[in-house]
Amino acid sequence: MRGRCTCGEVSFEMKAAPMFVHCCHCTWCQRETGTAFALNALIETANVEVSGETEACNLPSASGGGQIVHRCQTCKVALWSHYSNPKIAFVRVGTLDDAAKVAPDVHIYTTTKLPWVNIEGGAPIFDGYYKPRELWSAEAQARYKALLD
Repeated sequence: MRGRCTCGEVSFEMKAAPMFVHCCHCTWCQRETGTAFALNALIETANVEVSGETEACNLPSASGGGQIVHRCQTCKVALWSHYSNPKIAFVRVGTLDDAAKVAPDVHIYTTTKLPWVNIEGGAPIFDGYYKPRELWSAEAQARYKALLD
């Protein structure tokens, strides 16, 4: 899948399918994105081929561990983040050219979901976080494990 920023200075291609897709309804994501939730496709950073230069911004996160957000240097659109492991990119699904093909695998932190957001589609719903071993496919778990070795 291909994606880009708004001005087109940065484009990228995900060379593999995402390991998993989070739809996060926490208030932190709401504030950071300026909307109701964040939709992130988790993929190995090595599987994101980038054309153009991004600006890596160190930002705080709700966990206290911080995050590095990669933005276009020109239009400042956030393209992906790294949280505790820089080998995993949380690609902003809205930056993909065909974002409609990427549905959430899970809805998290729904206790702070905005009341007018209706969750449909059958993805599991959690008040907080979840246990990846219970939801991720065996392939996704193997890909993740390979990043830790």
